[in-house]
Amino acid sequence: MGSYVNLAYDYQVLGVFWTVLGVFLWIMWIFLLFRVIVDLFRDDSLSGWAKTGWLVFTIVLPFLGVFVYVIARGKGMGRREQKHAQAKMEERTGTSGRPSAPPALPVRRTDSPSSEVRARGDISDEEFRQAKEKVLHH
Repeated sequence: MGSYVNLAYDYQVLGVFWTVLGVFLWIMWIFLLFRVIVDLFRDDSLSGWAKTGWLVFTIVLPFLGVFVYVIARGKGMGRREQKHAQAKMEERTGTSGRPSAPPALPVRRTDSPSSEVRARGDISDEEFRQAKEKVLHH
């Protein structure tokens, strides 16, 4: 009665593939189960008894319940998800989903100190132009 040690190289590549595939499918099914349950409670068109029936069906016969739910009500799942996402966006931004007006452009002041000085006659138009060139090119 010797003990047998299972080494990594004893685990064949096909065995690794089936294990990874099984884990992946199991995780996907759990994800789908939670999506179905969230969608079930998010749906306002179902009565409390209908929600309870679907919930019991998905708990008692998990695989069958989830697949039947997706087949029977899967088309509306996407619409309910979009409606929920839009409501959350409206709640965050305080808008009703319609595009808002573009932001106003900054107003350019025409009564700058240099134009006031020129308007009073303290500097000539030529001096103003030279000062403007000096400012713009440096």
